[in-house]
Amino acid sequence: MSMSVGGKGGGLNAEPNLTPMIDVLLVLLVIFMLIIPMSRKALDVQLPDPTPQDSDAKPNPDQIVLEVLPGGVFAVNKQPKTKAELYPFLKQTYDPRPEKIIFVKGDPQVLYQDVIFAMDQARGAGVKVIGVPPKATPDAEEK
Repeated sequence: MSMSVGGKGGGLNAEPNLTPMIDVLLVLLVIFMLIIPMSRKALDVQLPDPTPQDSDAKPNPDQIVLEVLPGGVFAVNKQPKTKAELYPFLKQTYDPRPEKIIFVKGDPQVLYQDVIFAMDQARGAGVKVIGVPPKATPDAEEK
């Protein structure tokens, strides 16, 4: 990026002017730096294996399952809780635990926002990993 002021070689200069190209590149870089963080709208969850192994293993009694039921009712390991009772109960439960894992089950008739509310309350109570158990099949209910 030099400038010719004349002199002996007063002919045409065939070097491209890079200044406008660099300006365009910097503007595009700033645009992408602003758009990329705003475009991510997702929750990090762990899904179960789609092809589980058949085993007669009993579920772990230390697991906590949060069920979202119709009517704004939640159930933590089958104990019914209201919206107001949910966060304090989860906070009290997860403070002393070393493993901060919860499984969230949503009833097919509840709104998606109620399930997200339950996940938000669990995250606020200190849960690090949110799991989604597989859908119950008719064969599994008979066993």
